[in-house]
Amino acid sequence: MSGIYKAGLVILGLVSVADLSTPLLSDGEHPPMAVAIGAAVAGLISLVLIALGWQGKRWVLAPLIALRLASALLAVPAFFVADVPAAGVAAAGVGVAATIFGVIAVLMPARTPVRV
Repeated sequence: MSGIYKAGLVILGLVSVADLSTPLLSDGEHPPMAVAIGAAVAGLISLVLIALGWQGKRWVLAPLIALRLASALLAVPAFFVADVPAAGVAAAGVGVAATIFGVIAVLMPARTPVRV
């Protein structure tokens, strides 16, 4: 398991933990409680998949990436809906960017040095 792969799992894990806390940080309107609970469920499932991925099970990548990208898409309306607090927009931006970096990192092939 490469260091970049592990870093990607850690990044996705941090975003997943942030998703778990969404219902506690929501005012019920930004994000709506249904979206916050959905994000928390996605975060919990993601953490299980990340634990399996850390054990070397590569089959978890497809569902993990799909779940994390779906969760990031749930944050996109924060950029377009009126009356979203600036902190909410900033958190959505950080979450989307971290998700993209994490997905790229877990998909990068391991690099092995070539002996001449």
